[in-house]
Amino acid sequence: MESLYELWGKRNPSWEKRYADSIINVFTDYGKGTTQYIDDRGKIYGAGYEIFIVAFFIGLYANQTKPLTDDKSKIKTFGHAIMYWGNQENRLGRISYGQIREYIFAALIARTDIDFIALDKGEVTPRSVVDQLIDKMEQYANYGFDYMHEKMEEQPDYFFKDGAFLQTFLEFIRTDQQIAGDDDNGNDDIPEDF
Repeated sequence: MESLYELWGKRNPSWEKRYADSIINVFTDYGKGTTQYIDDRGKIYGAGYEIFIVAFFIGLYANQTKPLTDDKSKIKTFGHAIMYWGNQENRLGRISYGQIREYIFAALIARTDIDFIALDKGEVTPRSVVDQLIDKMEQYANYGFDYMHEKMEEQPDYFFKDGAFLQTFLEFIRTDQQIAGDDDNGNDDIPEDF
């Protein structure tokens, strides 16, 4: 029997076509094939799924989801199963990033409301659990795409500055820490004695 991770890895998440021109084609060589001239064309990423991963993590770090449109004609996949994402180790000096897939899966398991007891009892199928994981993944990425789209409408060169994506994640971390009760010095508030 295949594990949930293996079943999830065979899937190909969807994304909204409306982000093709504003995000996918701006940052990736999606649909153009592998070539040594990516940097010459100003592309940060090669495959389309690479910016999908970034969008996913934006949604995850922001802890925000956005459902995909219900109109199936307005959604698309990259045509590349998750299990193959980042497997081209020698392409432009990159190494495989299989661990990123594992981190995505672990985050989805942690953030998706799955009834593992019902799964163990056979009351829900592994496929339905994987459907939930893919749905959550798509919603996080959809929020991330929307976030990037809005940032670029406000400031078109925002993500073309050195460290822009890193700064985006750091902003979410800082916001999360402030919500958790950290003060300006980075020290946690000490609870009062009862």
